[in-house]
Amino acid sequence: MYKKHYLRNKFLILRKKKYFNVSFNSLQYLVKYLNNKKKGSVISLYYPSSFEFNIIKILSDKNLKNFKTLLPVIVNNFGMKFFQWKKGDILKVNAYGILEPINRNKNIVPDVILVPCLAFDQRGFRLGYGKGFYDRYLGKYLKKNKNIETIGIGFSFQKYKKIPTDKYDIRLNKIYTEKGFL
Repeated sequence: MYKKHYLRNKFLILRKKKYFNVSFNSLQYLVKYLNNKKKGSVISLYYPSSFEFNIIKILSDKNLKNFKTLLPVIVNNFGMKFFQWKKGDILKVNAYGILEPINRNKNIVPDVILVPCLAFDQRGFRLGYGKGFYDRYLGKYLKKNKNIETIGIGFSFQKYKKIPTDKYDIRLNKIYTEKGFL
């Protein structure tokens, strides 16, 4: 879709220009929200690259140690799985330049997935990089478990009036920026 391609280029440039390092303070509402989840919940993070919002800082909160944290791993033909990861565990760079856990003992389905956004809209749709990893994963697992919560993560300047969508795009439950939840 041409419109999505155009928007991807626009928001990649914009994010690089306007990127800033978020403070732990900017994450306080997200941390508080996650800490209200059931003890032992499984939360999937992403390791930031290409000027993405740095979500890894939430691991500085001592209460998040009550949760199992995961990172995504790209597998096969545009597939994705999640594996346990703790801050300090060894990572390796995948074919897309993204860090992934080396330890891949058991694929785990998360309770909460923090999803990086290139752009997002008020309706909860996101624009990703165009490979469909998250949409494919969510399309498959939300059929099995409708309780998986999805939270898009991005900077407030990445908000767009209306992201073009097709039948494969999955609406996220919430969007979080440095200003809090939308």
